[in-house]
Amino acid sequence: MTLIDPDTLVGDVTFADLGLAQPLLNALHEAGYERPTPIQREAIPLALTGRDLIGLAQTGTGKTASFTLPMVHRLIGGPRRTRVLVLTPTRELCLQVEESVRKYSAHSPVSVIPVFGGVGYEPQEKALRQGVDVVVATPGRLLDHLEKRNVDFSYLETLVLDEADRMLDMGFAPQLNRIVEQIPRYRQTLLFSATMPPEVEALARKYLRKPVVVQVGRRSSAAITVTHAVYPVPRHRKNDLLVHLLTKEAHDSVLVFTRTKSGADRVVRDLEKAGVRAGAMHADKSQRERMAALDDFKNGVLRVLVATDIAQRGLDISGITHVINYDVPQQPEDYVHRIGRTGRAASTGDAYTFMSAEDIGMVRTIERTIGQEIPRVSVPGFDFGT
Repeated sequence: MTLIDPDTLVGDVTFADLGLAQPLLNALHEAGYERPTPIQREAIPLALTGRDLIGLAQTGTGKTASFTLPMVHRLIGGPRRTRVLVLTPTRELCLQVEESVRKYSAHSPVSVIPVFGGVGYEPQEKALRQGVDVVVATPGRLLDHLEKRNVDFSYLETLVLDEADRMLDMGFAPQLNRIVEQIPRYRQTLLFSATMPPEVEALARKYLRKPVVVQVGRRSSAAITVTHAVYPVPRHRKNDLLVHLLTKEAHDSVLVFTRTKSGADRVVRDLEKAGVRAGAMHADKSQRERMAALDDFKNGVLRVLVATDIAQRGLDISGITHVINYDVPQQPEDYVHRIGRTGRAASTGDAYTFMSAEDIGMVRTIERTIGQEIPRVSVPGFDFGT
């Protein structure tokens, strides 16, 4: 593997310098994007050459455009058949990648379909059988379609594994193996991930050929645009502290993470009783309910979205001012992914973590992982022993 650190590159680079087709440049201009992020600056030209690539960067750095832009570029003017497959771990990320493809192909005749469970099967089957340029899918539902021969990958040129570490965390390795067995061996493979644990390295060795590695920042670093704080609080006072913070201070758009689905629902009920507009997003909600809550949050109808870790990855929501870890994440890497929902695209954000006495050890582990000590903020009346 060849490692490239885009942060070592110099020069004022624009998207026009990266070799992208004019229809893409027009779409980027209309979307208000003129200059690529560090990972886009290096990954896009490499992906355009057809090389296998591993992109490592924390969330919010522009990984999605790093593969969708060269992907659309290579599809322009080609035959209408399925030439790109993007695999994602969640429905929400699947829809986000589809939205990205549609945005950048606004001036190009490129077709895309999202394929995931929890929604109607027949419309997906019809679209796949008719043929589309890009399939963006979660592994489980895609396997259903493959087993019924609804999709033809004979002409597939590019496989993208998005949020590869998350897919492995969610137990998708067997499904990934079965899918890769049914696509052309000679293809371009792009793997993007926030972290590179040994499991992802093994996956890369198995699926990629002499890949170039583009890495932004430390493998487990937190976004430098985020301000961190830990709030010591007894477990039974967490709800009171959350209501206090949200009603006494200015918090415009807040994403709250809980460990359990029932905990998320309980927090929403308490916030609404206090006059704070809030919604819940977790696996017990239907796809329609989840997307409605997400849309209301994006549009400002809801000030607070309370979620389990279903939302920690891949949700590209601009303007989130605060991420609050109501429950301390059980894995240090999850802390990085959660707080990556704020401080995106060089904007600033705040990440608060509620720490009960039994959480002290995990908080210290998180600090070692991200390489910095997180300041403690004591709120009168809510600290330990009060």
